[in-house]
Amino acid sequence: MKRVLVLGSTGSIGTQALEVIGASQELQAVGLAAGSGWEATAEQAREHGVPAIALADAEAAERAREAWSGRVLAGEEGVRELIATSEPDLVLNAIVGAAGLGSTIVALSEGIDVALANKESLVLGGELVTALAEATGARLLPVDSEHSALFQLIGGEAPGTVERLVLTASGGPFRGREDLSGVSVGDALAHPTWRMGGRITIDSATLMNKGFEAIEAHHLFAVPYERIEVVVHPQSLVHSLIHLNDGSSLAHLGYPDMRVPISYALNHPERADVDAPRLDLAAAGSLTFEQPDLETFACLRLALEAGRAGGTAPTVLNAADEVAVAAFLAERIAFTAIPAVVERVLEAMPARPVRHFDDLFAADAEARERSEEQIRVLMPA
Repeated sequence: MKRVLVLGSTGSIGTQALEVIGASQELQAVGLAAGSGWEATAEQAREHGVPAIALADAEAAERAREAWSGRVLAGEEGVRELIATSEPDLVLNAIVGAAGLGSTIVALSEGIDVALANKESLVLGGELVTALAEATGARLLPVDSEHSALFQLIGGEAPGTVERLVLTASGGPFRGREDLSGVSVGDALAHPTWRMGGRITIDSATLMNKGFEAIEAHHLFAVPYERIEVVVHPQSLVHSLIHLNDGSSLAHLGYPDMRVPISYALNHPERADVDAPRLDLAAAGSLTFEQPDLETFACLRLALEAGRAGGTAPTVLNAADEVAVAAFLAERIAFTAIPAVVERVLEAMPARPVRHFDDLFAADAEARERSEEQIRVLMPA
């Protein structure tokens, strides 16, 4: 029986992970962590027989203690304590945003394998996080569908045979559009393929998410950026490809269903049954591919540039994007202001070397302050 701690249990990935765990005889949830949704978290704990939960919001944790008989921990310290005391074999980190980096550090420091859905852990701290995993012997198991696909494709190949990685993007709701002025929050949240949380859905609409994934792939698979490619594939059936040294290419295909990569990460190295529809290529029809428009979707360009710059640049990129997306969702700025905020903050904070995680946290804090300043400048009168 593999003991799994689920961080971000009430989000899209967390709820689907618990669905996978609940359907398995080989997986057991031993702890849950969430932000402030104490009622949903306590209900999940009751349903899955989980003895302890952690809530980042202290007030929510106090209310959970009053309503639920299990152990309740509070704040970031509580999440760290839950990782250390629940004795998991695997931590699924599905926390959204930069807040998830600390949990990845704690789990890897304890030598615990991490099923990683928190892309910010690698966007912000890629070199330090991968070095920490190597030092402790803990594994990083990707949960994103694209990186799970690459992980499976690369795993069967000998070193030196993989020439290029290809990440596919659906193109989001605005594929083919050149004018993104006037885009509403509702328009941007209407993703054509995936059903996800607010921030990642907006990042998919701007293509920032695909830039983050390129940075992740660079660190996960130790592949230089010049050998990582992004193509738009609106059918979202090919999740990733690899090009090999003999001229052949391998692709990972399947209908969009996050339970598949979640199950692969949780059960690795085994492959478990998933009650997901099987791909029917004849019914799917044609598969099409096109180059991304880096002028209209400037966030992808900015992400690739920040990744190549390295150091603190990806941290600044993520912080500025996180603040700008929140402002857009709150209808404080226009959709087109998101890349404007990010670019201005990146220009104001050139890449600096990173020697310690504290360097990342300092850059993150400064970038958030500068992003708020830019938002005030760009807000409509």
